[in-house]
Amino acid sequence: MIAFRQPNYPKITAIDMQRASGKSVTLTIDQARALAQDAVERLGYAAADAAVVADHLVDAELCGYDYSGLAKILNVAENPRCRKPRRPITITKETPVSALIDGGNHVGMLSVYRATEIAVAKARQSGIAVVGVHDTFNSGRGAYYVERVAQADLVGIHFVSASMRVAPPGGAQSALGTNPIAFGVPSSRGPLIFDMGTAAIMGSDLMLKERLNQLLPEGVAVGPDGHPTRDPQLAHKGGLLTFGGYKGFGLSLIIQALGLLAGAASETEKYYGFVILALDPGLLVPLDQFKREVSRLVERVKATPRAPGVQEIRIPSERSFREREQRLRAGVITIDREVYEALTALQPIRCA
Repeated sequence: MIAFRQPNYPKITAIDMQRASGKSVTLTIDQARALAQDAVERLGYAAADAAVVADHLVDAELCGYDYSGLAKILNVAENPRCRKPRRPITITKETPVSALIDGGNHVGMLSVYRATEIAVAKARQSGIAVVGVHDTFNSGRGAYYVERVAQADLVGIHFVSASMRVAPPGGAQSALGTNPIAFGVPSSRGPLIFDMGTAAIMGSDLMLKERLNQLLPEGVAVGPDGHPTRDPQLAHKGGLLTFGGYKGFGLSLIIQALGLLAGAASETEKYYGFVILALDPGLLVPLDQFKREVSRLVERVKATPRAPGVQEIRIPSERSFREREQRLRAGVITIDREVYEALTALQPIRCA
C-alpha cells in the first residue's frame, strides 16, 4: 500500500500571509496545505480525507500547475455533485488482479487515490492490476497517481473519460471529455512521467481563465456557432478542440470508450470513468535492468545534438519536477488573490 502521512497543520485562521503583489498571495507550503485542508473540510470531508485531497492540490501548485492546484477546490464546490449525498467508497467487483470501485459520489482526488493504493498492492502481489472507478468526479492530475505507481517500481497507466467539454473536428458542440492519459515508468534516475490531456487546453484551465476573466489562447476552442473563440463562456457553449486535430480526436474517442470499463455510461452523471493499471516490469525483464535501460534511454535522448539556440533537450515532467524542487527549497507558493479570497470565504456545504 502507498503510505499517506497526515500532517497536523494549523487552521486557516492562523495563516500569516505575505502579499506578493496586488493580484497574488504568497503562502508558505504549510500555510497552503492548511488553506486547502480547511477548504476541503468545509465541503463536508473528514480531516483524513481532506488531507489526501490537500496533498494532491499542493503538489500541483509545487509543480507549477495553478489550474490544478488550490483553485480546483472552487471547481469542486461549484459542481452540483458536491451537494448530493455521498456513500462510502466500496469495491463492487474484485479478482486477484482487478477491482471495480464505486466512488460513492466522492471527489476523484480521494477515490482515485484509493484506487491507486489498491492497484499497487495487487500488482505487487500478482504482477499486474487494473482498477476502475465510477460515480466520482474531478480526479486532478493523472501524473500524481502514476508517479506513485512508478515510485513503487511499477509501470503505471492512468486514463479518464470525462464530462463533455470537447467538440469533435468540425463540430460546434462538445461531445467528448478532455480525456487525459498518463504514464509512469520507474528508472534508476527517478520516475519518468508523461501526462497529457487530449484536448488543446485542460478543462480546469478553462474554468480558471473564466473565473479570472482571462482570454483563452488562440486556436483551442470554438463557440456555439462553430467559429474559433477566445471567450471562455462561449467555449463552454461550444467546445474545446482536441490537440493535433484528428489524431487527438481519435485518442480522445478511444479513451472515452475505455472509460466504460470503469462503469462509465452515456448518462450525464456517468460520463466519468477512471482506470489505473499497474504492471511489474519483472514479469518481462529484471527490474534493475529495466530501470537502468530507461535511464540510458533518457540520457541518450537528452544528449541529442541541439538545433541553434536550443539550450537543452527536456524530458516530459522534467520542468515540473524542477519547479517542485525549487519551490520546496524556497518553502513558498504563490496563488491568485481572487482564488485565495474565494477559498477563505467558502461557506460550509451540506450534502443533501
